[in-house]
Amino acid sequence: MHGKRNGLIVIALLFLFNAAQAQQPKSVTIGTNPAGTVFYPVAGGLASVISGAAPFQASIQPYTGSSTFLPLLDNGEIDFGIVNAIESGLSYQGPGRLKIGGKNPLPHVPNTRLIMRGSPLSVSMVVKRDSPIKTVQDVKGKRMTGEYPANIAIWFHLYAGLANAGYTWDDVKVVPVPAVNDGVDAIVQGRADVTNHAIGAAKVREADASTGVRYISLDCSPQGEERVKKAVPGYYLTTIKAGSSAAVVADTCVLTYDIYLVGHKALRGDVVQATLKAIWDNIEKLPPLNPQFKEWTRERAAAADVTMAYHPAAAQFFKDKGIWSAKMDESQKKLLALNP
Repeated sequence: MHGKRNGLIVIALLFLFNAAQAQQPKSVTIGTNPAGTVFYPVAGGLASVISGAAPFQASIQPYTGSSTFLPLLDNGEIDFGIVNAIESGLSYQGPGRLKIGGKNPLPHVPNTRLIMRGSPLSVSMVVKRDSPIKTVQDVKGKRMTGEYPANIAIWFHLYAGLANAGYTWDDVKVVPVPAVNDGVDAIVQGRADVTNHAIGAAKVREADASTGVRYISLDCSPQGEERVKKAVPGYYLTTIKAGSSAAVVADTCVLTYDIYLVGHKALRGDVVQATLKAIWDNIEKLPPLNPQFKEWTRERAAAADVTMAYHPAAAQFFKDKGIWSAKMDESQKKLLALNP
């Protein structure tokens, strides 16, 4: 009798397990910035690893910028997105709570949630290789790309870069461009003198091969860093070694911030956990796919100084892995209080 009952229990559990498996989506979508940006291969690399290890396929969907796909993420039309820490904070809090330089044109997306903190990303101002502009102090009065309606993160990069030198947009001649790659085109074509792009971006490698471009150094002094942090919370300064990437011709002081894998709060917990398990268990497969993954580590996945609340299933995953701290609990409570 007991054996029969136990057998029925096992069958029932297998049925429930199979039903749960059947409910898993066949695929998930990761929103990202367009080809030529750093985020595009990051999304592609994560999709490849997730597809190889999770019970569903992951595909990427490029958009002109995160301000375009964040509303789709917020309402669940797409499942995940690759967004930077600055934009995440601005969109999570919304323009009613947070403005930088009097500006926050990002959509308020209270339903977005952090899945995993990824690697640090460095950006800096870019000029033609033969430009007389050597450092950020030299940009005063020059033609600088600006506005960036489709890619507002770049506006904040340049705003923080100008603040680093004690300048504002009034100190340069603004050349309006829609998105990040258009800024590089503008300097290559001679329509602008200074733009901004990520270190290691494909677009910069192309421009360097065709025309010759280089990154210029910001002011890495304590005062320079203080000006940056005051201008835009979330940035810090680091120094990139000469020759470590295309267009880095000397040791260069650059803006640095973190890349996030984000989702939305209605995303099923088992999907979040399966996604994280796929990445966590196969983390060593990421660096060969793109240099940006060198610092995409298990240790960096959870942090207290993030700009949006974690998805509860992600927080639980990191607790189970032993990398969640009391400080993270405090931070999570404060961030969830903004958007319960």
